[in-house]
Amino acid sequence: MGLFDKLFGEFVDIIEWTDDSHDTLIYRFERYGNEIKYGAKLTVRESQVAVFVNEGEIADVIEPGMYELETKNLPILSTIQHWDHGLQSPFKAEVYFCNTTQFVDLKWGTKNPIMIRDEEFGGVRLRAFGTYAIRIKDPVTFIKEIAGTDGHFTIDEVSDQLRNLIISRFTNIAGSSKIPVLDLAANYDQLGTYLTETISPEFDDYGLELTKILIENISLPSSVEEALDKRTSMGMVGDLDQYIKFQSAESLGSGGSASGAMDMGMGFAMANKMADSLNTPSSSSMENNKTDEPSSAAPPPPLPSQTLWHVAIDDKATGPHDADTIRDLISKGTLTTESLVWTEGMKDWEPAKDVEDIKKLIPPSL
Repeated sequence: MGLFDKLFGEFVDIIEWTDDSHDTLIYRFERYGNEIKYGAKLTVRESQVAVFVNEGEIADVIEPGMYELETKNLPILSTIQHWDHGLQSPFKAEVYFCNTTQFVDLKWGTKNPIMIRDEEFGGVRLRAFGTYAIRIKDPVTFIKEIAGTDGHFTIDEVSDQLRNLIISRFTNIAGSSKIPVLDLAANYDQLGTYLTETISPEFDDYGLELTKILIENISLPSSVEEALDKRTSMGMVGDLDQYIKFQSAESLGSGGSASGAMDMGMGFAMANKMADSLNTPSSSSMENNKTDEPSSAAPPPPLPSQTLWHVAIDDKATGPHDADTIRDLISKGTLTTESLVWTEGMKDWEPAKDVEDIKKLIPPSL
């Protein structure tokens, strides 16, 4: 720098710092040769502290307010070099402004799934993420341990270390908490509070205060989540047999078409044939039986399958019903001559009075 730069640096007598970057933790006030004029005005705003460093040593920490740099106002500064020469000439010192506001919405999250033991599911893998907030608590410790002589120290320069610290402690806490996986969502607040209290002493070593940790989500691998969804769906279905009957009735009642009824009838017919085939011995097995036991008689043929009927009750399809159920419906008056019925082989629903097998079961009085 030239002569005018030096003179300008000495005559500027206002030392202050305003910041709109929202990510600066420490800023060093730049002066020509670090010279500060005797009697200069120092302005330290709320949410700031100023740290004076002389020849590598911290000389003073100034709280918020406006100060005139004279020994009568700042006695500790009398130890700074060159103040013994009439206290009128400029003195050399570095001024670091420390931002003491909270830095919020800082992200943390597990890079890889962590393994924990769950009483219900055994070994499971978890992922977790959330946010945390910090502030400078002890400027001297922070400068000594973290910032050093960095003239513009931002939150990005320390966030990775803090995030790794949180993840490491979260892994230990999640593994030892013995909270069931399905109950973790109900304990986010308690886990966050406990995590904050547990890690805070380690942040103190950096001169920082960990004000809050929030857990936004703890998730399982997608394959495990799909399995849980299926398990939940089965629990909601309940009785599978009743559910299948309900679905069958809904498919019949929703369309009301002959084709839908025929499709359902064909389905029941196929089911009956499959059951018959499972109950009927195969020809090869019969041949083997003849070879092994020539004197044994052939098994009797299967009983003829019973006709099953569907009955429209209150505009909804019910069934299939066997003959005993049909008689019970007739005796209760639920099935009358005008009731619509259908069975396999019929093209469409017909009144009971037009179906001979049903009509003969209905007493003439009905």
